[in-house]
Amino acid sequence: MGTVPAKMILRFLILTVIITSLPANQTVAAATTAVGDAAAQSSTFPGQAEMAERVRAEFLHAWNGYRQYAWGHDELRPLSKTPFDWYGTSLLMTPVDALDTMILMGLTTQADETRQLIDTRLSFDRDIYVKNFEITIRLVGGLLSSYQLTGDKRLLALAEDLGQRLLPAFNSPTGMPYVEVNLKTGAVRGEDTNPAEVGSMLLEFGTLSKLTHKPVYYAKAKRAVVALYNRRSAIGLVGSDINVRTGAWTGAVTNIGGGSDSYFEYLLKAWKLFGDKDCERMWETIVSALNKYVADNAATGFWYGEADMNTGERAGTNFGALAAFFSGTLALSGDLNRAARLEDSSYRMWSTFGIEPEVINYDTMKVVSPGYELRPEIIESAYYLYYFTRNPKYLQMGVTFFDSLVKYCRTPAAYAALSSVETKTQRDDMESFFFAETLKYLYLLLGNPDRIDLTKTVLNTEAHPLNRI
Repeated sequence: MGTVPAKMILRFLILTVIITSLPANQTVAAATTAVGDAAAQSSTFPGQAEMAERVRAEFLHAWNGYRQYAWGHDELRPLSKTPFDWYGTSLLMTPVDALDTMILMGLTTQADETRQLIDTRLSFDRDIYVKNFEITIRLVGGLLSSYQLTGDKRLLALAEDLGQRLLPAFNSPTGMPYVEVNLKTGAVRGEDTNPAEVGSMLLEFGTLSKLTHKPVYYAKAKRAVVALYNRRSAIGLVGSDINVRTGAWTGAVTNIGGGSDSYFEYLLKAWKLFGDKDCERMWETIVSALNKYVADNAATGFWYGEADMNTGERAGTNFGALAAFFSGTLALSGDLNRAARLEDSSYRMWSTFGIEPEVINYDTMKVVSPGYELRPEIIESAYYLYYFTRNPKYLQMGVTFFDSLVKYCRTPAAYAALSSVETKTQRDDMESFFFAETLKYLYLLLGNPDRIDLTKTVLNTEAHPLNRI
């Protein structure tokens, strides 16, 4: 065994003094944060130019697999090397979702070819029911952002055509949208929904209103947001499930994870993008209640768990990959303290298993749902925190995320989700958000953090940049 460097001994002694002086219930969390900080300071970041090239290379690896085996379809199944369409007919989900990432990365050849495919092949004149939420954030958002980046008017025309076809979803007694709408007939179905599906159209429909000078899009989307907000409990919390016909809550547990996440995100971002003071007021009210009742200073770290929307009592200690977005939202709001603490906890979730599981119980640090869907949220939050603080530990986190993805999810054709982070078994799925979000946030964090000016641009929940108009 070689000689231990004096600096390493000193760092260990400092960490020991810090950790042993803390109360018992803070020791584990503080140790995680302190060791993470020390690792960031002692590691060498490869450099932005090198990391930008490495991320671009992995984007091209996955994109070339899609192009070879699934060109013109919604997605590539990366293990079977077969195409997949969400609704039995292609809406070019992956090309639309990926286009602005190519543009930001400077992949001009691929971007031009993809834009040509969209311009000539994409049509929404289809007799199919689609999920309003997913189609809005992926396709309306993707078309609008790529239009703003390229000036291609065909992309704006497609976005407006799609937006018009989605409007009937809002024709409920409450103004909150039905889950699905038929793109040809305007028929709707699915009256049981959640806050995220109700409130995550503001950015896209607001931008569409600005660009087309037709206020109906933003008016419909905002009415839905306000309708849900007005049904918050006496202590300011919203539940997990709601019926759009009756307006009655069907799930009374508050959390920041899947089904709720982007409702909170869009209140803040609509204020930032449009200067909407109503959204500012709603955000301030909601986040105050979340910090009071849902935030949890647990022995394992700082988390946002689950609470009863009416009483505020703790209802559970589950936290998942989707909930990791909230660090970035807090950072964007200016609450860097809570943002940093939550990201440290999320990083512990990732590093405990080598890659993050879909859901854990943070009280026991045991896996509740073992899959990994190639999700971006923890990377997104590291990007925001690095953008605002320039703390190099977030770059080191990013390198960890990137290396884990390459190690466990890369396939000969592309990238694959994992059915279990414990066994690292790959699953035949690569959703379009891997191109739109995961690889984009890795590129922005590690290779070009100033590529987007966050004082002028807001990223939607699918990481499509929308410019202030």
